[in-house]
Amino acid sequence: MLSTVLTTSFIIGLVEAADMRGEQWVGPGNSSAFQWGPCNSSLVNDPSISCSFFEVPLDYHNKSAGTGRLMVAKLNATAERFGTLFVNPGGPGSSGLTNLNNTRSVLPSVTGGHYDIVSWDPRGVGPLTVPGDIQCFSSAEEYEAFWNGTIELTGIEMTGDFTDPWDVQRLLSQAPIMQKKYEELGQRCLEQPSGKYLKYVGTAATVRDMVAMADALDGPNAPINYAGISYGTILGSWFINMFPDRIGRVVLDGVFDPTVIATEDSTTLWPKQLVDADKVYDAFVTGCALSGPNGCAIATQGQTPAEVDANVQTLLQLAHNAALINSSILTTTTQIRRALIAAMYNATVWTPIANALNSTATTVDAESQGSANRRAMRRGLHKRQATLLPTYSHQAIACSDSIDPHGTTMLDVFKTIISSSRTGSHLFTSIWGSDIAFWYCPFWPVRAVERYQGPFNKTLANKVMLFSNTYDPVTPVSGARAVLELLGDDATLVLQDGFGHTTAGSPSQCIKEIMLAYLTNGTLPKDNNTVCQVDTDYEPFAGVDTEAILAALPF
Repeated sequence: MLSTVLTTSFIIGLVEAADMRGEQWVGPGNSSAFQWGPCNSSLVNDPSISCSFFEVPLDYHNKSAGTGRLMVAKLNATAERFGTLFVNPGGPGSSGLTNLNNTRSVLPSVTGGHYDIVSWDPRGVGPLTVPGDIQCFSSAEEYEAFWNGTIELTGIEMTGDFTDPWDVQRLLSQAPIMQKKYEELGQRCLEQPSGKYLKYVGTAATVRDMVAMADALDGPNAPINYAGISYGTILGSWFINMFPDRIGRVVLDGVFDPTVIATEDSTTLWPKQLVDADKVYDAFVTGCALSGPNGCAIATQGQTPAEVDANVQTLLQLAHNAALINSSILTTTTQIRRALIAAMYNATVWTPIANALNSTATTVDAESQGSANRRAMRRGLHKRQATLLPTYSHQAIACSDSIDPHGTTMLDVFKTIISSSRTGSHLFTSIWGSDIAFWYCPFWPVRAVERYQGPFNKTLANKVMLFSNTYDPVTPVSGARAVLELLGDDATLVLQDGFGHTTAGSPSQCIKEIMLAYLTNGTLPKDNNTVCQVDTDYEPFAGVDTEAILAALPF
């Protein structure tokens, strides 16, 4: 799923070997060395970014477990240096190196160039960090064969709010085989070379890794500065409560409620993430209707938002009907839902996704009647690609932090999906697959050797800043408000009145100025009532800005 940080999108990718030429430098109070040198240009193509390995213990409470190493990237300060700003791009499982390479040109707009910006591939991520990518299969062919004929590859077929008895029965009938597969998956993960590291990839260990790097770079008593989005706010909440005396300037954007993540059943978490997702979708169809067919391809002249939504629902129904005729169709309701939820992350892609949905409609209509134009398929959402071997880093990290298994069955999981589709997000609860890590956790074979489960209301050395959109599809504003309540006077919340995942989902000069003031001189808004507007020259659809969409919404 897409992630964003501060002012731009993250691009998730893999890195390979790096050229570690450079002089060794040992920071005060830590014997581990950074050896900064040019990054291999095939990995990080910005020459202003340098790279190094950093050695860490696998288990901070049991040194006999051995050591690992982190792949670290650094962008040097260009103005008076205030210290290091550590950045985590979310996921979990996103590459910090790739993030820094792709955000290098915009980060100075919110830091003033006053920090060495450091990002890294955390344990469980990438081919160079050890432990790195978590693999559970030896090849793409093995992966395909293992999951063949299951919803892991096809997704869950349903329409409306999951009330069709046939849809319900078809899903529930797959519970025994999917439980068996998920239990077998856990064993496969353990048997792979990365399996011995599964218990070392939890968030608490990653917090300690960051503190160890800060000790080396800025000294063992220096304040630690950090910016994290999405999952990065979980890492942030763990950090500020595990090391409250080390807090410097901390920015959390797109905030999870840490108490829920640390203490509640993992199968409840995806539905809770989606409490505002359908509202963002309502904004999407509202903006589309306001723009009309000239700006939004799925609208016809004079249609209301409800009628544009009906167009999308018709597309989903046709795809569903096509699946009943032929289970091997190329355009599924899962693909359509995935495209939609990805678009809900960032309003800048609303026009392109509307165009893609419109192109897909012709293909889906043909498939629902037993025929399809393959050329039309390539113009729509479906693009035939060779299967890549997926990693299971996302699941390994999320489930390492999860509460202990307590007998949840796959039948329980499916019943949760059905009930939550009726009472919560009708469109997105039923999305199934490897990017929804929480569904795996009841069957995941290990938990981290160290888990932080609270408290989350420690008194902090300095105040932190929380940011949230008023309408975020996967980290609702309630998460930021929960952290604000926990931290009290030690946190300040700023809202952006807009749509998308984190405030980077739409551009706002107001947000940039507040971040810049905080990171450069510690200035905070006087209270928690600051609401920034999205820039008026930004239009999700032609002729329609965010203010117009907000004004037209019924809620």
